[in-house]
Amino acid sequence: MRQRFSVMFFFKRSKNCTKSAVPLYMRVTVGGERADFSLKRSWNPERWNMETYRATGTKEDARTLNAYLDTMQNKVYETQRLLTEQEVEVTAEAIREKFGGGERSRRLMEIFQEHNDQMSQLVDIEFAPGTMERYETARKHVESFLQWKYGITDIDIKRISYQFVTDYEFWLKAIQKCSHNTSLKYISNLKKIINICIKNGWLDRDPFFGYKMKKREVIREFLSEDEIAKVYSYDFPTSRLTVVRDMFIFSCYTGLSYADIQKLKRSEIIVGIDGEKWICTQRQKTETASRIPLLPIALEIIEKYKDDVRCITKDLLLPILSNQKMNSYLKEIAGVVGIEKEFTFHCARHTFATTVTLANGVPIETVSKMLGHTNLKTTQHYAKILDSKVSQDMKLLKTKIARKNRQREKKDKTGT
Repeated sequence: MRQRFSVMFFFKRSKNCTKSAVPLYMRVTVGGERADFSLKRSWNPERWNMETYRATGTKEDARTLNAYLDTMQNKVYETQRLLTEQEVEVTAEAIREKFGGGERSRRLMEIFQEHNDQMSQLVDIEFAPGTMERYETARKHVESFLQWKYGITDIDIKRISYQFVTDYEFWLKAIQKCSHNTSLKYISNLKKIINICIKNGWLDRDPFFGYKMKKREVIREFLSEDEIAKVYSYDFPTSRLTVVRDMFIFSCYTGLSYADIQKLKRSEIIVGIDGEKWICTQRQKTETASRIPLLPIALEIIEKYKDDVRCITKDLLLPILSNQKMNSYLKEIAGVVGIEKEFTFHCARHTFATTVTLANGVPIETVSKMLGHTNLKTTQHYAKILDSKVSQDMKLLKTKIARKNRQREKKDKTGT
């Protein structure tokens, strides 16, 4: 099928351009794909016909410019004819390469790689290693998608459309077998790269316009009071599992993530406003402050490891292992103590939010502050209202209603 082919001329005014003469460009469009060429000429838009794409008037400068534009247009059509004769697919990119003089093509994977290279130099300064790893995986996914969909390793960013985004989502879910929420994370990584292109003026339209990204609620695992007690009281035969258990329980009673416990220093244990010991640290993920009063079990664990050589040498509070080992050993612990739940270190943070605090009457605003969240919506993903808490709250409500009814009856009898 013959693709739509057109040539037009337009003005591109830069942000700092204040002159009446504005730079002229030529745009070649092939089947919706565009290639822009700088003409190295400037003209006054007031002396321009938007219907004919030519200068108006009979003055010598207008006739000279129009003759030049005719020559450039003829060269493009001649290039199209040559490509057809050579049985080369006529695309905007092919015109650009054959005709020459076009603006440099911006390639998606080049921009993605440049972004990741810069990010890698900011790891542990502005970004966590896990964030860097996620963007590198996202880049590899986009590259694999390009091979699957188009048989290429890179693509001109101007070819990226709404359909490109939806096809990529399909590939992530159907071919790569990613879950809905995981797919959205990788699409969000791609969107950041596209936003860079838009802000730099390399794209004049957003391929994500109209695209909706909505995460699905995921059931978060947390331990009950009985399960916490079961894990904490179990006598493990190896110190390896004992240390992992203690780090997990410490997280259950402080709400700190793995990354925050890993960097926690002894100097971050302070005396709080109430004269008791508090943790005063900054969350690695959000760089927000976390101030957490220490509960007795958390204090017991700190005391247990105060003389640990690893902690003394590195000025750390606790001897936590790598995140990968922690999660691997936690699965082993779950099997040993007989808990059939997805046992990960992050489960402890949800346990703190739900079982340890919210279920015991701590207001969600207080829980949010201790978790270091910037808004309550995030906290609501961590803290679940348990049936037992609903039952307690409804009993209080019943008591209040009964008291009011008695007061009303008493008032009716006495008439006062």
